[in-house]
Amino acid sequence: MEILFTGFEPFGGETSNPSWDAVSLLPETIGGAQVRRLLLPVAGERALARIREALRERCPDAVIAVGQAGGRTGVTPERVAVNVDDYRIPDADGFQPEDVPVVPDGPAAYFATLPVKAMVRAIRDAGLPASLSDSAGTYVCNHVLYGLLHLAAAEYPGLRCGFVHVPYSAAQAAEKPGAPSMSLPDMARALEAAASALLA
Repeated sequence: MEILFTGFEPFGGETSNPSWDAVSLLPETIGGAQVRRLLLPVAGERALARIREALRERCPDAVIAVGQAGGRTGVTPERVAVNVDDYRIPDADGFQPEDVPVVPDGPAAYFATLPVKAMVRAIRDAGLPASLSDSAGTYVCNHVLYGLLHLAAAEYPGLRCGFVHVPYSAAQAAEKPGAPSMSLPDMARALEAAASALLA
């Protein structure tokens, strides 16, 4: 089995992005499954293009996309992606759609095809805070999740995929007094536990 993890480049003046930093700390294998990594720009269409290219090169058994949701108190697997882009700020390519579908004529929403509740339980069993989220927002994270699920439905029907949000890193929170945070090693442990739920 092979699991592809994706994370994002730094964005918005940040010098790092905990989504990629945590993915970078993952071991080469989790429960016998091979781990692959893919770095994405914080730009909806370019990120999806990079995912398409990676899947064409070698399709994994599962994709776990990871992004940051500053302000959340734990790790949050996402249950659903909605077919709308409504960016409050431009992405890295200066794109700022308002009430535009991710995929014209696509379904209103897709449910993640990962065992999201089992992932939450596995993270909590590892001693880390986690909860199920029903909103990936309407920014690049949702764009990637919806686009990935749409691509899987159309071209890779056996591919299981979803999205996990992580909070601020401890280093980021030092500049944001009172903001909840998590250490990067704990984020990596949470992602490893989430992946283990796929193998159960």
